[in-house]
Amino acid sequence: MNAISLLILFPFVAALIIFITKNDNVRNVMVRLSAVITAILTLAVVFLYFNDGITYTYSHETAIDACIMVIEILVAAYIISAGIKNKKYLVSIFSFMQTTLILWFEFTQKNGIEVGTGIVFDKLSAIMVLVVGIVGSLICLYAVGYMKWYHIHHSNYKDRKSFFFAILFLFLSAMFGLVLSNNLTWLYFCWELTTLCSFLLIGYTQTKEANNNAFRALVINLGGGIAFAAAIVFIGMKYDTLELSAFIAMKPGAIVMIPVFLLALAALTKSAQLPFSSWLLGAMVAPTPTSALLHSATMVKAGVYLIIRLAPLLGDSSVGRIVTLVGGVTFLACSLMAISQSDAKKILAYSTIANLGLIVICASVGTQESLWAAILLIIFHAVSKSLLFISVGSAEHQIGSRDVENMDVLLGVSKKLAFFMLIGIAGMFLAPFGMLISKWVAMKAFIDSDNIVTVIILAYGSAATLFYWTKWMGKLVSKANAKDQTKHKFHLDEELPIIILAILVVVSCFGFPLVSKYALIPYLTAVFGKDAIYPINAGDVKLMLYMLSMLIILPIGFIPIHRWDKRRIAPIYMAGENTGDNESFHGAIGTTRKVELRNWYMESYFGIKRLSFWSDIIAVAILVVGVILLIGGLT
Repeated sequence: MNAISLLILFPFVAALIIFITKNDNVRNVMVRLSAVITAILTLAVVFLYFNDGITYTYSHETAIDACIMVIEILVAAYIISAGIKNKKYLVSIFSFMQTTLILWFEFTQKNGIEVGTGIVFDKLSAIMVLVVGIVGSLICLYAVGYMKWYHIHHSNYKDRKSFFFAILFLFLSAMFGLVLSNNLTWLYFCWELTTLCSFLLIGYTQTKEANNNAFRALVINLGGGIAFAAAIVFIGMKYDTLELSAFIAMKPGAIVMIPVFLLALAALTKSAQLPFSSWLLGAMVAPTPTSALLHSATMVKAGVYLIIRLAPLLGDSSVGRIVTLVGGVTFLACSLMAISQSDAKKILAYSTIANLGLIVICASVGTQESLWAAILLIIFHAVSKSLLFISVGSAEHQIGSRDVENMDVLLGVSKKLAFFMLIGIAGMFLAPFGMLISKWVAMKAFIDSDNIVTVIILAYGSAATLFYWTKWMGKLVSKANAKDQTKHKFHLDEELPIIILAILVVVSCFGFPLVSKYALIPYLTAVFGKDAIYPINAGDVKLMLYMLSMLIILPIGFIPIHRWDKRRIAPIYMAGENTGDNESFHGAIGTTRKVELRNWYMESYFGIKRLSFWSDIIAVAILVVGVILLIGGLT
């Protein structure tokens, strides 16, 4: 067994052991140990194969295919029965359709199709493995501390922590298999495993709302699974191959665009692009580690990963333009809808969908510059957004709320947590952090490729992004000089992943030139067959690094003033004389009033009810036009 096989199988074995371990203390030790080993294996695989990569297939491929087939049948039986039991018949129909289609292909059409390369580890695989393995392991570690508090605050929910932790590790195993598989049937199997895991995680609390949201996620992703299965059947029967690398190497043409469109459609559902985004918004009912895992490291990244792989066949094609427009509508609409939200997890959810839309745009434009931006966006988004999700989860335990309007007290409760949350927010929009660097390159790539519509979408969507992140950041620091509140401590299992992710946000910003030199440029050179050009000149890079270095002075504002410090602390100006506590003032007719600072959410302009319907309609219309153009190209 080589290191890659061990990386894929270890989280699966860990999931089985954790599931049967019922003692809380023993299970927590197992989760921590499994998370650490997974991270170590991730680093070992990248260290061993990063320079030269590796491609191979297994000698016992037939046995693997047989095992996969049995598991697919069992999973389908479970989903079909669950759909019937809960009267979600569309779920049962979709599961039956895709499983029947794949089994028919396996038994009747697949004979004679050989897969010479089942596993591919290249520079893109290395990046995705690091994202899944490091960020995913940190989220699993965080979940240990989080779940200790979760059932104290939600005592009405059944305690199923063994099940919860097991599914987290099963999820990681499926994602490793997904990003490393070159065999389309293996990739599809892992793809569907992530769908099942997301269904089980979203429905963890077993409430009516959680159940409905879990089935919504299932039906949308199963719909994408049907498109994926149809693409596999088409590629296998038409081109006598099941290798993703062989398919991507084909020349774009009318017939080739059919499976490309089907795979892109599956990717759009998995990455929650409009009109398929409702499943990811519904995932907010799940415990915070689920949201972090689905939104940052794993589930949603699977979709954009596939579109990046398909980039050579997209570009100027009709399918490429359709996918670009869908991503554009998603980025703009969800960025605007995020403005109207005050629930932190909903802001993160809409922001996630919007940023995935931007990655989809960059990948489908298909130039070297845009792909450079897309891959960096995946890295920066994964570390910053996972940091924010788990920080919000801890903040909810600390202050009893995840509403942004209530986070002005966080500095007085936990300066460390507030500071880490500020780092996460800065990483998402502030110069010179990574997301802004990627957007800069994306803008340049869109201009160079004459995609004027995407330039406009990026400009207005980014303006909306600036608005809602600034509101949140402003609320966090609005009471910086107020009296400290009752102190709360959070568990080391929560604190350690937050600290590491905060460090990774900063390190990724300092280290992006190295990522570009040793990973992105070699990968893009291999994909396009010509030397890739670094899209940012050396002077700009130095300027951004200088700016980032100057941000080190920010923590000074969080250092308590000691008795030996002679600086005068000026009282905050309010609507009347400050009472001395920086929280209240003397108002009219001698009354004492507490100061209130609230953000403007403009629901009448950017509310979900106003924007979601029409944005979904536009996205559906774009996809319908895409189908018409595809059929027209065939005739």
